Parts: sequence; structure tokens; C-alpha cells
Amino acid sequence: MVVVDIDHPDIEEYINWKVKEEQKVAALVTGSKIVAKHLKAIMKATVNCEGDNDDCFDPAKNPALKREIRAAKKDQVPENYVQRVIQFARQGYKDLEFKTYDTDWDSEAYLTVSGQNSNNSVSIKDDFLRAVENDGDWNLTARKDGKVIKTLKARDLWESISYAAWASADPGLHFNTTMNDWHTSPAAGPIRASNPCSEYMFLDDTACNLASLNLMTFKDAAMKRINIADYEHAVRLWTVVLEVSVMMAQFPSRRIAELSYEYRTLGLGYANIGGLLMSSGIPYDSDEARAIAGSLTAIMTGIAYATSAEMASELGTFPMFKPNRENMLRVIRNHRRAAYGETSGYESLSVSPVALIHSDNPDQDLVAHAKAAWDRALELGEKHGYRNAQATVIAPTGTIGLVMDCDTTGIEPDFALVKFKKLAGGGYFKIINRAVPEALRTLGYSESQIAEIEAYAVGHGNLNQAPAINPSTLKAKGFTAEKVDAVNAALKSAFDIKFVFNQWTLGADFLKGTLKVSDEQMADMSFNLLDHLGFSKKDIEAANIHVCGAMTLEGAPFLKQEHLAVFDCANPCGKIGKRYLSVESHIRMMAAAQPFISGAISKTINMANEATVEDCKNAYMLSWKLGLKANALYRDGSKLSQPLNASLIEDDSDEDALEEFLQAPAAAQAVTITEKIVERVIEKVIRTQEKLPSRRKGYTQKAKIGGHTIFLRTGEYDDGRLGEIFLDMNKEGSALRAFINNFAISVSLGLQYGVPLEEYVDAFTFTKFEPAGIVTGNDAIKNATSILDYVFRELAISYLGRHDLAHVDTSDFNNTALGRGVSEGKADVVSKGLTRGYKPTLVPTSGDRPAADVKGSATAAPARAASLATVTAFAGNTVRKLEPTGAVSTSEVVAFKRDYEERAKELAEEIAEELADETATGLFTDKAASDAATAKTEAKKLESERRARSIMQGYTGNMCTECQNFTMVRNGTCEKCDTCGATSGCS
Repeated sequence: MVVVDIDHPDIEEYINWKVKEEQKVAALVTGSKIVAKHLKAIMKATVNCEGDNDDCFDPAKNPALKREIRAAKKDQVPENYVQRVIQFARQGYKDLEFKTYDTDWDSEAYLTVSGQNSNNSVSIKDDFLRAVENDGDWNLTARKDGKVIKTLKARDLWESISYAAWASADPGLHFNTTMNDWHTSPAAGPIRASNPCSEYMFLDDTACNLASLNLMTFKDAAMKRINIADYEHAVRLWTVVLEVSVMMAQFPSRRIAELSYEYRTLGLGYANIGGLLMSSGIPYDSDEARAIAGSLTAIMTGIAYATSAEMASELGTFPMFKPNRENMLRVIRNHRRAAYGETSGYESLSVSPVALIHSDNPDQDLVAHAKAAWDRALELGEKHGYRNAQATVIAPTGTIGLVMDCDTTGIEPDFALVKFKKLAGGGYFKIINRAVPEALRTLGYSESQIAEIEAYAVGHGNLNQAPAINPSTLKAKGFTAEKVDAVNAALKSAFDIKFVFNQWTLGADFLKGTLKVSDEQMADMSFNLLDHLGFSKKDIEAANIHVCGAMTLEGAPFLKQEHLAVFDCANPCGKIGKRYLSVESHIRMMAAAQPFISGAISKTINMANEATVEDCKNAYMLSWKLGLKANALYRDGSKLSQPLNASLIEDDSDEDALEEFLQAPAAAQAVTITEKIVERVIEKVIRTQEKLPSRRKGYTQKAKIGGHTIFLRTGEYDDGRLGEIFLDMNKEGSALRAFINNFAISVSLGLQYGVPLEEYVDAFTFTKFEPAGIVTGNDAIKNATSILDYVFRELAISYLGRHDLAHVDTSDFNNTALGRGVSEGKADVVSKGLTRGYKPTLVPTSGDRPAADVKGSATAAPARAASLATVTAFAGNTVRKLEPTGAVSTSEVVAFKRDYEERAKELAEEIAEELADETATGLFTDKAASDAATAKTEAKKLESERRARSIMQGYTGNMCTECQNFTMVRNGTCEKCDTCGATSGCS
């Protein structure tokens, strides 16, 4: 936690610290990619030149080079870099390496900027906030002598704070005056800061241990109310336990140990109030919910202080109680007044708290016990003093919340109604929040109605009885019973039915023969088979909700409109969900509990992406007026490293595709045309076992996992596809060795019968069992959760290019290891795993002859003619098919056809020559192109599924430091890991 006072001379720079540093990240990412694109295009313009040697490097004589230089200058690429690349190419080099960056939180771009690895807060006093209200001036003063350094308008500084919070989620605010008004030990000095999550607020160099109670465990299911006696007994026990922990604790420094002993602060709190309220059928955003939360908090802190006073009668007060006696009793009296619901008479408070409103509480026993707890706390405290200077806080409870099996953490509402549970063998299944069926029973719904409502949320998992798209309608379209069963089997784990209706589920022969799907349609990632079959968008969406679930209760059968508020969550649920808790509801819930907490509440207010700077101002101002001690905001999408929930503009728009092609440089146009050609290659579908050649290539990888040696050996087809694996752990017992060896054989058989490697990777990565731990001997993988996790990470990286599964990205290794066309010999076809991280040159060589001689060979001539015919025909078809759209006028299309027809033919010739050269030297074949197209299509599909799955599960994209899984979700101010429960904060 970094805290700076609002009157500090450097406050303006501090407020915008994170904003400006993250702008540097954006500049690094965007700039590096723009510069790399242009420099590589300039290099290619010199390499592909067919003129004389010197002419190729002269922009006046090389039109392609001149065009690329102009494009680079237009994008502000430094001229000295442009000149450097031309000089580099003149020396005979064919490619260059230029580092690019990304917005990943752990990327080098973020590591090069400051201010990103802390929670930043501004400590604000009431004087400043009143100056904001009155549009007054504000002085920034020197720290030593109090001299005024600068005077500015308070509202200008308030605007900067609100904008920074809107743009980067920092700074949060500490309401310093309120913090110190409730300070129990001011004789030793003011409270200046807090821990990173802002629940523990006390003197510098002190600490406390945290403990939290799961409120759901105190709910009497039969009585449908809180068992108050059990709750009070648990609070007493845990107050004693935490007091004992002060003596048993270890501290990082002598000073912290001494002060923690002198003040003996405790950190008792609770969790799962969101689950308790939902299961009781009470909306989180309601007066009843706030009254219940206030009463439970009042009971907890009142009983804790009373217990502390009892311990003081036997063991003595905390050492520094005597000089702070009157102030501590004043604070206790203010707590008691709030419990009694008083709106005036508070002692030495700048802002009155939100008192407990007794009439709003549906359980008046809670109110009675809250008042009695504070009566006893004050009575015993006046008589014996207190053993502890503070007793309670509300912590995030991320880790212990998982251990206690809480549905919600701290004071938070639920994040979503449908949760995704990770299976030990890989994959996920959907489950409704446990509070939902209990809430429905409380609200009077029958078991059959509850079952229908649950099925609406999580889905039925099959097409039986689905509207519009079901076995009957599919059979009418030509589906057999076998194909319907295949679809239903795949739908059990699907996130969208469109992901299932494809060639991998139904087979290419069935699609082409029965459903009349062309090769071009199958290769098109935007192709929708259900749309092709004649189903409307409305039909598809209705069936999708039936099968995969709406992920929300909005629109559920039988559910009454007036009960929807009970199931409101922190975010909209599912694709069709519109309801979510307002910013004000979060703040008012905190305000209901704050008057009864010794410390503060760790909570981040979630704001929608559409929230404005004005919304941030209002949220912070309301927090102060309601008596909160601290608050922080997080607007969805405010961090550059957070993936957006939806694309700003749809990627498959025809208008966008045309405009991008028109504006793209020659190199980019060439890539686009080449990709279209490759996608038209007919895909080969394997139905029987494809035998490996008797003599085959592969590679051997030796590594150690947690001290256990493992050898991975692969066998490949002639085109480089993986066909078999062998696993050996030579020092393990015979049973484990036999199991591992036979597992490898079963995987090999699956690969040879056409099971995609991606399926194995999805199934076995992130599985957890021993041996596991640190990996040595592998250049890309540094930690594995099991043997199978390691093996399939290695195979995915080597054969699928899945560098997202690597801990060290090897994709850019040896990027300049390229041939120069002389005395290097014909390239050998070697194992993909062995050459991982290497990129072959696009300019092939043959024997000792220069690359230019290859074009005249007998092999190259017919290949060039065939390739040229294909590319030219495609280019011509592309130009002729262009039609005007809403974004591009008829005149623009006509101009494009006229001006670019010749250009397209020139590009076609260039591409054809490259394809012919690669064919002549054995570097490119139709089969390789087919496999490349298939792999690319499958990878895109998997990427789309993973992205949708991650967004729905609330993952931030950050890696867990404990288990290395990318399953971190936001939890208050911190993050927690869904896989292992580790947190990034103090929960």
C-alpha cells in the first residue's frame, strides 16, 4: 500500500502516476508492433527484388521499397531505423529481429514501467472534501515547515482523482478524518495508512492476525433464521484464540513485535453474507439486508469487546490502555449509540455514521442482541478496561473462504449465479450457486419448479425437447440417429451449440454429402452450419439457452418478477442478463456495517465499463458522507492488461475486411491472398488408422519433474504431424513405469486414429498429482502440476505452437538463423519439436547454387506455372467479387477494381514464385498446406472457445504464483486463484 496525503506537494504527479505509466505500456506495445511490421516489410521489399543488386536498395529504382518507406514514414517510424534496415539487407541478410511487446500483466512492457505493483491511495481530510463542495482553493504544503508550495482549485484535484480511478482503478481513498475519529489509541499518534486491502487501520508498525466466521453455518435451516447463541459463542471463542495468537505470532521486525504486543489488535470478521442473504430470499440491495448486516456486525464486535474486557479482568489491559482510556471509551459509546439507532449525540465525530434502523430488520432478536452486546461491552470496559485496542475487521477472505466452503467472500455479494467447477481429469462442469435453490424454497417454489428454473440457468445439456432445433427438426434436415447422438454427446460440455455443429463432430463427408457444405465453407471460420441449415438467429439463441443455459434467472419459467432482485449479482449474468447491483448498493451495504467495525472493510466497488468519471466522483463522495473509512473503485476494462468482454467492432464484417485490404501495404495484401489460397486446399479427414512409416523422425526430451527424471520420445509422420509418443521413468517402480508406458501407447493409438492432439492437451494439462513441481532440462516449461501436465504442455508447444502454455516463450528464439542462399545445402525436413523456436527462411537454397538459380530448375518451372495460375485466378475472383457496402461506396469499389487489378496480378506472381520455390526445394507441399490450414482452423476454434469460457468464469488473465494456472479472479482489492485458492493479497 502506498499512501500520499492530499496536501502533499507531489500529489498531482502521484495521482496520475499509474495512468501515465500504463500509457507507456500502450505506447510500447503499439509502437513495437508498428515498427516491426514496417521494418520487416522494408526488408522483404529488398529481398524480393529481381533487379540488379544495387538497384534493389535504391528507393528510386525499387518501387516496392519506396512504397514501404513512405508507409513507414506515415506511421512515424524513425528514419534512422529505416536506413539501418536497408543497410542490413545490403549486407546479405534476409530477415531481422525486432522485439515486440504485449499487454500481459507479467510481460516485459509492464516490467519496464513503474507504479504497477502496488495499491495506491490518497489520504483525504474533511477540509478538502468541503472545499470541493464549496469550490474552494486548496494548498499544497511542505512536509517539514508547512510552507505553502502551491495553491489550486480543490475541484481540479478532485477531477484528477476521479479520472485516474476511472482510467486505471487507482488511487483509492482513505478518509483520514473519519479514520481518526474512530481511533481507539490516538495518544500514540494518528492513523496514517492501512494494509494493502485497507481493512486493518491502526498505528504504524503494528499488525494483527485475521480470522473470519462463515455466516451460513449459523443459519438454522428449520427455523430459517440465525442461531444467535451459536454465533455469539463462536465470536467469544475466536476472540480468545486471536488473543492467544498475539503471544504466539512471529513478526518481521522488532519494532512491529513490540507495538503489536503493546496494543494487541485483533482481526475477527465474517464471510458469506451475500450467500446468507440470497438463501434467505432477501435482496442484497434492500433495507432488510442492510439491517441484518448491521445487526450481525454489531453483535460480533460488541461480543468481541465484551470478551476482551473479561480477559482484561483476569490478565490486565493492553499495556497502552491507560493513556488511551477516555478515547477508547468514547469510541465504544459511539458504537453503542449506532447500535441503538441514534442519529445524534455522537462524541467528536465529523461525519455521523449510518445507525442501525431497527424497524427494517425482519428478525428483531438480532436487534435486541446487538444492543445487549454493546451494553455489556461498555459496562465491562468501564470496569476492567480492554485487553485489545481493536477487535474486528472485514477482510477479503479469499483463501479461507474456499477452505470454509463459502459461496461469497467478506461482505461481497455473489459474483455469478452459475459456477464452473474444474474436474480433476480436465474440463469443467456447470453448477448452480447453492444459495439459489435454497432461496427458491424460501420464496415458496415447488421442487419441480425449482428444477425447471435450475435447468434454465445451467442448461439441459442436450437437444431433447429443445425449441426449434431438436432431434425431429435435425432428422428432417438429413441427420441420422447416430449424428444426433454425436451432437448430444458433445453438447454436455459445450459453451455454445454453434461450437458443436462442425466438421469435427459430424465429419466432413456428412457435411459435404448430406448437408451440401462446400470445402470453402468448411474452411471459413465464420461459417455457421445452423444458419446454413435454415435455422434463424432467434431459433439458434432459443436452442442455445435450452442446451447450454442462460447463466441467469432472468426469463426463467415460473420465477416471479418481484423475486428477481434476490438473485442480483455484482455483474450481469450470462449473455442475456441485464440486472446487476448498482454502485450505490455496494456503498450502502458497507455503510451499514462500518459503524460496528473496529477497523475497516476490504472491498472494491465494481463499476460497469460504461461508468463515467462523474460516476466515480459521486461514488467517492457518497462513501465519505455515509461514514466509510476507505473505498476503492474498479471500472470493468480500466486495466490495460484486462481482456475486453467483447470486440469493439466485429472482426468478420465485410466492410472491415474490404477497407483493411484496401489500406494494407503490399506485404499485408500478399499475406491475405496467400492465406485465402491455403484455406482452399482440400482437407484430408482420417477415419482409419494411419500407420507411421517404419523409419520415422522425432525427438527425445529429457527433463526432471520434482526430482524425477522422465524421457519423452516422439514419432512423426513425414509431414511433421505427431503420430506416437513414448514415456519412460527409468528409476520408478514397475507398476508406475508400466502405467506410464501403456498410457503413452493409448495416446499414440488415438493420434493414429485421428484424435486431435488439442483434445489431449485440453484434457491433461493442469491435472494435479505427484510427481509435480519444478521442471529442469526444458527450455520452455519451468513448473508442472503433474507428469501428464508436463508431457502435454511440451507436445502442445512443439506441435501446436501453444506458447500460452509455456513459462518461457521460445517462439522468438534464434529468429535470425536464416540462410543467405550460398553453400548451405538443401534444407532437411526435421522434427518440429527439435526445431522449436527456429524460423526457416522464405528464400530456399539448393546445393551450392545461389537461390536465384533455383527458379530456373526443371522442378521449379511447372510448379511456378501451376501456382501462378491458382493465385492469379484467385486474385481475379477476389477483385471481381468486391461489391459496394454501407461503409464503402460504389465509386470506391470501381476505383479499387481498376487501380488494383494489375497490382493484384503482380502480387500473385510474387506469391506464386515463392510457392514454386518452396515446392521445388521440398519446403512446401499441398499436403503441408492442407495440414497447415486444418491446424489453423482448429486453433482458431479452440481459441474462441477458451476466450468465451475465460470471460464467463471471470478470469483476469493473470497467472497464479502458487500453481502457475491462469485462473485468477478478482476478489475485493486482490485476486484469488480458482484452482488452488491462493490470493494476491492479505485474505
